[in-house]
Amino acid sequence: MKTKLDIAKNWLPRYTGTQIDEFGDYLLLTNFSNYVTKFADKFNCEVKGLDRTMQTATNSAGLTIVNFGMGSANAATVMDLLTARHPKGVLFLGKCGGLKQSTELGHFILPTAAIRGEGTSNDYYPPEVPALPSFKVHKFVSDKILKHNVEYRTGVVYTTNRRVWEWDTDFKRYLKKIGVIGIDMETATLFIVGYANQISHGALLLVSDLPMIQSGIKTEESDKLVTKKFVDLHLEIGIEAMTEIGVKGEQIKHFTY
Repeated sequence: MKTKLDIAKNWLPRYTGTQIDEFGDYLLLTNFSNYVTKFADKFNCEVKGLDRTMQTATNSAGLTIVNFGMGSANAATVMDLLTARHPKGVLFLGKCGGLKQSTELGHFILPTAAIRGEGTSNDYYPPEVPALPSFKVHKFVSDKILKHNVEYRTGVVYTTNRRVWEWDTDFKRYLKKIGVIGIDMETATLFIVGYANQISHGALLLVSDLPMIQSGIKTEESDKLVTKKFVDLHLEIGIEAMTEIGVKGEQIKHFTY
């Protein structure tokens, strides 16, 4: 295996238990196994890779969902491995902390950009290269959100490798100073590595906690409540958006600068 593509072709099936030609042209990415289970139940399709690092399911229309795990390192890994299949479009369905008073639990955020606070993306491009979505992907997602008549916000999110930071008042002051709308652990990495690999990409984030206030820090109980009330809609919007892109066949490529 002398090239990146050689490695990706060998490793994608190894990580997922799914052969390359079994992946669809359009993909949903997530951090949560229950999204894959719900997808498989909805379309009566098989969940593959239960004994692997990542799990997948693909419906009859050729839409695949992948649970790649948590964090920027895993986000970079899945976007690199997907070069073996080179899908036409990828949408990340993730959760984030809402950092503004205008964001409430259950709101959706369509990031206009992501600040690269995680460090992983520096292995792909210098820090001054912005982490941006493919905006045509977000156009389709926005249309579907409006169709369901639900609240959503746009703005810049901050991506970090720190999982436990809610106690750190200095870091909270920093987040307020830079004016970001949300915080997560994957979006900037997915945007940069998607750009590096020329895979069209976007993200629809569900506000699952309000970590700037003590009562808003995520707990097991609050996470179960958010899952019960909002995850089905989150998944449905992603399915509808990426299915419509596939049906229309619109060019959504994110061109190089």
